[in-house]
Amino acid sequence: MSPLLILRVHADLRLGLGHVARALALQEAWRALGGQACLAVTGDDRARRVGGGTHPFQDQPLACEARYLGEALHTPLPEEFKARAALVLVDQWDTSAAFLQSLRPLKVAVMEDDTDAHESADLLFQPFLEGVRWPDHPVKVVHGRKVRPFETTSGACRVLRGSHFIVVDKKALDLRPKRMPLQPLAVHKLLVTFGGSDGPNLAQKAFDTLAQLAVEDRWRGSCTVLAPNGIQGAPFPGCKVVHGLPDLTRRMPEFDAIWCSAGVTLAEALCMGIPAVVWGQNERQHSILSDLAIANGCFDLGLGPEADLVIVQEALSQWLGPEGQDNRQEQVRDGMVLVDGLAASRIAQELWQLAGRQP
Repeated sequence: MSPLLILRVHADLRLGLGHVARALALQEAWRALGGQACLAVTGDDRARRVGGGTHPFQDQPLACEARYLGEALHTPLPEEFKARAALVLVDQWDTSAAFLQSLRPLKVAVMEDDTDAHESADLLFQPFLEGVRWPDHPVKVVHGRKVRPFETTSGACRVLRGSHFIVVDKKALDLRPKRMPLQPLAVHKLLVTFGGSDGPNLAQKAFDTLAQLAVEDRWRGSCTVLAPNGIQGAPFPGCKVVHGLPDLTRRMPEFDAIWCSAGVTLAEALCMGIPAVVWGQNERQHSILSDLAIANGCFDLGLGPEADLVIVQEALSQWLGPEGQDNRQEQVRDGMVLVDGLAASRIAQELWQLAGRQP
């Protein structure tokens, strides 16, 4: 009998749909191994739509089972639902030890946790929160098992760290260039997006920054700004403001660079060799982006809601222009090394073994 994996996710104005997008990539990899998957979703109207079986970004049915559990983040799984499953992966940013313990007797895995709650789980994936660059060697033997440097333990929980576990949609892997793309002298086409909700309204601040650069003739490229909340002010020459961009992953290679925040879109840009300049939406995101920038995967402009636009304009004009070509080229090289597009498969295999299945 095929083991059932429950992907327990949450979607609301604060989190957006990034965790749902990650779950969709993971369920595809899990089903490729021969398993069954179900999205168990809590949150707002968007979560209700996904839980009803409709794809969050396309008007088509989901490829796997889905169930809406209500608005509350820590709504427990129904007992009859748990009875069908082999294990559950919790991916909702905030969790608690009590919530994870309530999922027993299932095997429990967690995606990202900066508290001690994961010590109540069996397996934790930390693609960002403990640094993104971890080597494969040297291997050491612990209790008869070969352990690589990216693996450690926290209490009784096994922890897998680093960019090898940054998940992207399979489309991004399919669109990944065979050779490292060469950067143009200056960025001619820029994509600006800070997610489907953009709670801090960073799209407006980015628009104002680029408009000022255009007025001062410090950048002559064109840009597409995804602004779900709309934009105040008339678009400047070369600027197009849209509320959404259908099939975003496939459209991204049309652009020379992207200005975004942390999340699946950034991961896909790194995988496809599109240089990225980033703003953190909050302190937690900022710490993630700082680690990626230290690994030279992106150009960090700091914490977006608190940004000094004069300083941002100066840094951005350099990065977008001819002076930034070498920097963008190096970021493409290092970003593609960090995110190789195979994380969903790696995670599915780890979960398969956690479920007690032979690889």
